Amino acid sequence: MSRNNNRGRGEARESVSRINGTIRCAIYTRKSTEEGLEQEFNSLDAQRESAEAYIASQRHEGWVCIPDRFDDGGFTGGNMERPALKRLLAGIEAGEIDCVVVYKVDRLSRSLLDFARMMELFDKHAVSFVSVTQQFNTTSSMGRLTLNILLSFAQFEREIISERTRDKMSAARRKGKWVGGMRFSGMTWTRKVES
Repeated sequence: MSRNNNRGRGEARESVSRINGTIRCAIYTRKSTEEGLEQEFNSLDAQRESAEAYIASQRHEGWVCIPDRFDDGGFTGGNMERPALKRLLAGIEAGEIDCVVVYKVDRLSRSLLDFARMMELFDKHAVSFVSVTQQFNTTSSMGRLTLNILLSFAQFEREIISERTRDKMSAARRKGKWVGGMRFSGMTWTRKVES
């Protein structure tokens, strides 16, 4: 998997890591909630297993899975405040990673702006991006277009969920129901008993 649009330091890093024909792949996994993470085999493990199988299928191309785990359990994809993601990006900047592999694009980000920033960083360091289940690969212009379209829908979905939640809370407030959070000073709690 070679990139034709290398720029700056990324070009030098790519050529050094590929002299011996090895493409160092990092697997990034994420789950929005902590529910089920205590299980022996959880969603993060399933995502990783799928990505490892994909990397193994590309072994003839020189792909190898690096041993570091980049797992963010219980973190939203709506921002970049995730510890494993920060370590992944630091590894990219340090030139330790040639390819980032995810189960689905929305595991990396649900924000179009954040995704665009990450792709810019990936380009700068000649790092490829692959989504296992969606067969996307950023080495081509068509792959980039498809990824941006998909991410637009992921962001749309996130905004729709947010709007629904906001609408439901507003409707509950109009009916005089407490929707959580701190009560205002002077507000008292009375239990409504229906007969």
